Amino acid sequence: MGHWWYRNIVEPEKLPLLLALAAFVLTFLITRAITRLIRAGRGPFRNVTPGGVHVHHVVPGVVLMVVGGFIAIAGGRTGFGAGVAAVLFGMGVGLVLDEFALILHLDDVYWTEEGTKSVEIVILTVALVALILGGFLPFGVNELSPDETTDRLTVVRTVAVNFLFALVALTKGKGRLAVIGVFVPFVALFGAVRLARPHSLWARRFYRKRPKARARSRVRAYRHDRRWSTLRRRVEHLIGGAPSR
Repeated sequence: MGHWWYRNIVEPEKLPLLLALAAFVLTFLITRAITRLIRAGRGPFRNVTPGGVHVHHVVPGVVLMVVGGFIAIAGGRTGFGAGVAAVLFGMGVGLVLDEFALILHLDDVYWTEEGTKSVEIVILTVALVALILGGFLPFGVNELSPDETTDRLTVVRTVAVNFLFALVALTKGKGRLAVIGVFVPFVALFGAVRLARPHSLWARRFYRKRPKARARSRVRAYRHDRRWSTLRRRVEHLIGGAPSR
Protein backbone atom coordinates (compact mmCIF):
# COMPACT_ATOMS: atom_id res chain seq x y z
CA MET A 1 0.00 0.00 0.00
CA GLY A 2 2.84 2.36 0.87
CA HIS A 3 4.55 1.63 -2.46
CA TRP A 4 1.32 2.29 -4.35
CA TRP A 5 0.80 5.55 -2.46
CA TYR A 6 4.29 6.80 -3.27
CA ARG A 7 4.23 5.70 -6.92
CA ASN A 8 0.72 6.95 -7.79
CA ILE A 9 0.18 9.91 -5.47
CA VAL A 10 3.41 11.29 -3.98
CA GLU A 11 5.84 10.83 -6.87
CA PRO A 12 3.58 12.35 -9.59
CA GLU A 13 2.75 15.19 -7.12
CA LYS A 14 -0.97 14.39 -6.99
CA LEU A 15 -1.37 14.79 -3.23
CA PRO A 16 -2.75 18.36 -3.52
CA LEU A 17 -5.27 17.14 -6.09
CA LEU A 18 -6.33 14.31 -3.78
CA LEU A 19 -6.69 16.75 -0.86
CA ALA A 20 -8.72 19.11 -3.04
CA LEU A 21 -11.03 16.30 -4.14
CA ALA A 22 -11.52 15.06 -0.57
CA ALA A 23 -12.24 18.60 0.68
CA PHE A 24 -14.62 19.17 -2.23
CA VAL A 25 -16.66 16.02 -1.62
CA LEU A 26 -16.73 16.44 2.16
CA THR A 27 -17.75 20.11 1.92
CA PHE A 28 -20.52 19.32 -0.55
CA LEU A 29 -21.94 16.51 1.60
CA ILE A 30 -21.81 18.59 4.80
CA THR A 31 -23.38 21.57 3.03
CA ARG A 32 -26.21 19.46 1.65
CA ALA A 33 -26.82 17.93 5.07
CA ILE A 34 -27.02 21.38 6.66
CA THR A 35 -29.32 22.82 3.99
CA ARG A 36 -31.64 19.84 4.30
CA LEU A 37 -31.79 20.37 8.07
CA ILE A 38 -32.56 24.06 7.52
CA ARG A 39 -35.37 23.19 5.10
CA ALA A 40 -36.80 20.70 7.61
CA GLY A 41 -36.52 23.22 10.46
CA ARG A 42 -34.27 20.97 12.53
CA GLY A 43 -31.04 21.65 14.34
CA PRO A 44 -29.35 24.95 15.21
CA PHE A 45 -28.68 25.98 11.61
CA ARG A 46 -30.42 28.91 9.94
CA ASN A 47 -30.05 30.89 6.72
CA VAL A 48 -27.59 33.79 6.92
CA THR A 49 -29.59 36.96 6.25
CA PRO A 50 -27.70 40.06 7.46
CA GLY A 51 -29.76 43.17 6.77
CA GLY A 52 -32.49 41.03 5.24
CA VAL A 53 -30.21 39.82 2.41
CA HIS A 54 -29.93 36.04 2.01
CA VAL A 55 -26.22 35.32 1.64
CA HIS A 56 -25.92 32.09 -0.32
CA HIS A 57 -22.96 29.84 0.41
CA VAL A 58 -21.64 30.40 -3.10
CA VAL A 59 -20.28 33.71 -1.73
CA PRO A 60 -17.86 32.21 0.83
CA GLY A 61 -17.17 29.52 -1.77
CA VAL A 62 -15.87 32.10 -4.24
CA VAL A 63 -13.75 33.67 -1.49
CA LEU A 64 -12.20 30.30 -0.58
CA MET A 65 -11.48 29.54 -4.24
CA VAL A 66 -9.76 32.91 -4.71
CA VAL A 67 -7.67 32.54 -1.55
CA GLY A 68 -6.76 28.94 -2.30
CA GLY A 69 -5.90 29.76 -5.90
CA PHE A 70 -3.55 32.61 -5.01
CA ILE A 71 -1.87 30.56 -2.26
CA ALA A 72 -1.31 27.76 -4.78
CA ILE A 73 0.24 30.18 -7.29
CA ALA A 74 2.48 31.74 -4.67
CA GLY A 75 3.47 28.53 -2.88
CA GLY A 76 4.14 26.08 -5.72
CA ARG A 77 2.90 22.52 -6.17
CA THR A 78 4.49 20.86 -3.16
CA GLY A 79 4.85 21.45 0.54
CA PHE A 80 2.51 22.48 3.33
CA GLY A 81 1.31 25.58 1.50
CA ALA A 82 0.21 23.53 -1.49
CA GLY A 83 -1.81 21.24 0.76
CA VAL A 84 -3.51 24.18 2.49
CA ALA A 85 -4.27 25.80 -0.85
CA ALA A 86 -5.73 22.54 -2.19
CA VAL A 87 -8.02 22.12 0.82
CA LEU A 88 -9.23 25.72 0.66
CA PHE A 89 -9.80 25.49 -3.09
CA GLY A 90 -11.64 22.16 -2.76
CA MET A 91 -13.90 23.59 -0.05
CA GLY A 92 -14.64 26.60 -2.23
CA VAL A 93 -15.48 24.44 -5.24
CA GLY A 94 -17.80 22.35 -3.08
CA LEU A 95 -19.72 25.43 -1.96
CA VAL A 96 -19.85 26.98 -5.43
CA LEU A 97 -20.91 23.88 -7.35
CA ASP A 98 -23.54 23.09 -4.72
CA GLU A 99 -25.28 26.23 -6.00
CA PHE A 100 -24.30 25.82 -9.65
CA ALA A 101 -27.97 25.81 -10.70
CA LEU A 102 -28.52 29.18 -9.01
CA ILE A 103 -25.63 30.67 -10.99
CA LEU A 104 -26.91 29.10 -14.20
CA HIS A 105 -30.48 30.36 -13.81
CA LEU A 106 -29.66 33.54 -11.86
CA ASP A 107 -32.51 32.57 -9.56
CA ASP A 108 -32.99 30.68 -6.29
CA VAL A 109 -33.86 27.29 -7.77
CA TYR A 110 -32.02 25.33 -5.06
CA TRP A 111 -35.00 23.17 -4.05
CA THR A 112 -36.60 22.90 -7.48
CA GLU A 113 -36.18 20.33 -10.24
CA GLU A 114 -33.78 22.72 -12.00
CA GLY A 115 -31.69 22.75 -8.83
CA THR A 116 -30.78 19.11 -9.30
CA LYS A 117 -28.37 20.29 -12.02
CA SER A 118 -26.02 21.19 -9.18
CA VAL A 119 -25.91 17.58 -8.00
CA GLU A 120 -25.36 16.36 -11.55
CA ILE A 121 -22.44 18.76 -12.03
CA VAL A 122 -20.90 17.69 -8.72
CA ILE A 123 -21.11 14.01 -9.66
CA LEU A 124 -19.56 14.71 -13.06
CA THR A 125 -16.76 16.80 -11.51
CA VAL A 126 -15.92 14.09 -8.99
CA ALA A 127 -15.78 11.51 -11.79
CA LEU A 128 -13.45 13.63 -13.94
CA VAL A 129 -11.08 14.45 -11.08
CA ALA A 130 -11.03 10.78 -10.09
CA LEU A 131 -10.04 9.90 -13.67
CA ILE A 132 -7.14 12.36 -13.47
CA LEU A 133 -6.06 10.86 -10.15
CA GLY A 134 -6.24 7.44 -11.77
CA GLY A 135 -3.75 8.50 -14.44
CA PHE A 136 -6.04 9.56 -17.30
CA LEU A 137 -5.10 12.74 -19.15
CA PRO A 138 -7.23 14.71 -21.62
CA PHE A 139 -7.59 13.34 -25.16
CA GLY A 140 -5.67 10.13 -24.48
CA VAL A 141 -2.19 11.69 -24.44
CA ASN A 142 -1.34 9.46 -21.45
CA GLU A 143 -1.60 6.43 -23.75
CA LEU A 144 1.50 7.48 -25.70
CA SER A 145 4.68 5.54 -25.07
CA PRO A 146 7.91 7.36 -24.03
CA ASP A 147 9.21 7.12 -27.61
CA GLU A 148 6.00 8.53 -29.08
CA THR A 149 5.98 11.54 -26.80
CA THR A 150 8.91 12.92 -28.76
CA ASP A 151 6.90 12.66 -31.97
CA ARG A 152 4.86 15.84 -32.14
CA LEU A 153 2.85 14.59 -35.08
CA THR A 154 1.68 11.57 -33.08
CA VAL A 155 0.63 13.77 -30.17
CA VAL A 156 -1.23 16.20 -32.41
CA ARG A 157 -2.98 13.37 -34.26
CA THR A 158 -4.04 11.66 -31.04
CA VAL A 159 -5.41 14.88 -29.54
CA ALA A 160 -7.16 15.86 -32.79
CA VAL A 161 -8.89 12.50 -33.27
CA ASN A 162 -10.07 12.26 -29.68
CA PHE A 163 -11.21 15.89 -29.72
CA LEU A 164 -13.18 15.16 -32.89
CA PHE A 165 -14.94 12.21 -31.21
CA ALA A 166 -15.87 14.42 -28.25
CA LEU A 167 -17.06 17.24 -30.52
CA VAL A 168 -19.29 14.93 -32.59
CA ALA A 169 -20.77 13.43 -29.42
CA LEU A 170 -21.49 16.94 -28.16
CA THR A 171 -23.25 18.01 -31.37
CA LYS A 172 -25.33 14.84 -31.16
CA GLY A 173 -26.69 16.02 -27.82
CA LYS A 174 -24.62 13.64 -25.68
CA GLY A 175 -22.94 16.16 -23.41
CA ARG A 176 -22.06 13.81 -20.57
CA LEU A 177 -20.44 11.29 -22.91
CA ALA A 178 -18.53 14.11 -24.62
CA VAL A 179 -17.10 15.44 -21.35
CA ILE A 180 -16.10 12.01 -20.04
CA GLY A 181 -14.81 11.15 -23.51
CA VAL A 182 -12.22 13.92 -23.21
CA PHE A 183 -10.48 11.64 -20.70
CA VAL A 184 -11.68 8.24 -21.95
CA PRO A 185 -11.66 8.34 -25.79
CA PHE A 186 -13.69 5.14 -26.16
CA VAL A 187 -16.62 6.82 -24.39
CA ALA A 188 -16.55 9.74 -26.85
CA LEU A 189 -16.35 7.31 -29.77
CA PHE A 190 -19.42 5.48 -28.46
CA GLY A 191 -21.33 8.75 -28.27
CA ALA A 192 -20.11 9.83 -31.73
CA VAL A 193 -21.31 6.73 -33.58
CA ARG A 194 -24.68 6.47 -31.84
CA LEU A 195 -27.88 8.02 -33.16
CA ALA A 196 -28.21 11.72 -32.30
CA ARG A 197 -30.84 13.00 -29.89
CA PRO A 198 -33.88 14.50 -31.70
CA HIS A 199 -33.31 18.15 -30.73
CA SER A 200 -29.54 18.18 -31.08
CA LEU A 201 -27.59 20.28 -33.57
CA TRP A 202 -26.66 17.11 -35.50
CA ALA A 203 -30.28 16.02 -35.83
CA ARG A 204 -31.43 19.43 -37.03
CA ARG A 205 -28.67 19.50 -39.63
CA PHE A 206 -28.50 15.92 -40.91
CA TYR A 207 -31.91 14.40 -40.10
CA ARG A 208 -33.94 17.20 -41.67
CA LYS A 209 -34.58 15.22 -44.87
CA ARG A 210 -34.44 11.78 -43.26
CA PRO A 211 -37.83 11.13 -41.62
CA LYS A 212 -36.92 7.55 -40.67
CA ALA A 213 -33.79 8.71 -38.86
CA ARG A 214 -35.80 11.42 -37.07
CA ALA A 215 -38.41 8.88 -35.98
CA ARG A 216 -35.76 6.42 -34.75
CA SER A 217 -34.05 9.25 -32.88
CA ARG A 218 -37.26 10.22 -31.07
CA VAL A 219 -38.10 6.62 -30.16
CA ARG A 220 -34.59 5.89 -28.90
CA ALA A 221 -34.47 9.11 -26.87
CA TYR A 222 -37.86 8.31 -25.32
CA ARG A 223 -36.80 4.80 -24.36
CA HIS A 224 -33.46 6.00 -23.00
CA ASP A 225 -35.04 8.73 -20.89
CA ARG A 226 -37.74 6.41 -19.59
CA ARG A 227 -35.11 3.86 -18.60
CA TRP A 228 -32.44 6.11 -17.10
CA SER A 229 -33.96 9.49 -16.20
CA THR A 230 -35.99 8.10 -13.32
CA LEU A 231 -32.96 6.28 -11.91
CA ARG A 232 -30.78 9.37 -12.32
CA ARG A 233 -33.33 11.55 -10.56
CA ARG A 234 -33.58 9.10 -7.66
CA VAL A 235 -29.80 9.13 -7.21
CA GLU A 236 -29.69 12.93 -7.40
CA HIS A 237 -32.56 13.26 -4.93
CA LEU A 238 -30.92 10.77 -2.58
CA ILE A 239 -27.68 12.77 -2.59
CA GLY A 240 -29.03 16.30 -2.69
CA GLY A 241 -32.56 16.03 -1.39
CA ALA A 242 -35.84 15.86 -3.30
CA PRO A 243 -37.18 19.12 -4.77
CA SER A 244 -40.02 20.87 -3.01
CA ARG A 245 -43.47 20.34 -4.46
